[in-house]
Amino acid sequence: MSTLEVLLATSAAQHSHLCPRQVLGVRMGMSAGQVLGLELPQADKRLFTFMETDGCAADGVAAASGCRVGRRTMYLLDFGKVAATFVDTVSMQAFRIHPHPDCRMHAAWYAPDQPDRWHSQLCAYQIMPDEELLVIEPVQITVSLEAIISQPGQCVVCERCGEEIMNGREVVRDGVPLCCACAGQRYYVVSDPYAGRIAQPFGFSRTPEYTVQS
Repeated sequence: MSTLEVLLATSAAQHSHLCPRQVLGVRMGMSAGQVLGLELPQADKRLFTFMETDGCAADGVAAASGCRVGRRTMYLLDFGKVAATFVDTVSMQAFRIHPHPDCRMHAAWYAPDQPDRWHSQLCAYQIMPDEELLVIEPVQITVSLEAIISQPGQCVVCERCGEEIMNGREVVRDGVPLCCACAGQRYYVVSDPYAGRIAQPFGFSRTPEYTVQS
C-alpha cells in the first residue's frame, strides 16, 4: 500500500500543486481500503467508487483508490459534495465517506502556526486521525451497479444518426436502438446541420435527422 506522501505527490502532479481537498480525497481513498480490507490503489477493477463531486477531491480519491473514470471504476454524481461511496464489487460491501463537519475547525488546533486557514487545513488534514477528519458510514447501494458497469465492448449503432453507442447505453424505441441524444436526451443543438456530414461512415445511407432549436 502506498504511503500518504506518495499518494499526495501523485495527486498533486495532476494539478501542479497540492490543496486541502486533494488531501481529503486521498485520505478518503485510503480509509476505504482499510474498512473494506482491500489493497489500494488497486491494480484490478474490484473497487467501484461513486464520486459526489468533480475537481480536486476526485483526483485525490483516484490517486488513493485506483478508481478512475477512464477505467470505468468511478461514476460521477455531481451533488457538489466532497463525498464518495466505495463499493467492493465482490462482497458488495459499501461505505460512504465524507469530511467530518468539524474538521475545518479542528484543523486550526492541529496546525496553529500556519499563516491562514487554507494552509492550516492543508497541513492538518494530513495528520488528523480518521475519526476527527472523516465520517465513515456503511451503506447499501440503491441503484443497479451491474447496469452502470454494463458489458465492456458491447456496442450498437444508432438507427437515426449512425453513431456508435457503447456499454449498453442505447434507448430502444419500437425495437430500434437510438442513442440518448436521438431519443430526446440531447444536451446540445447542431449549429450547422451540414458541417458534420463529411464524417458520415462509409456506406451509411440513412440521412441524419437534425433538430435546430431557435
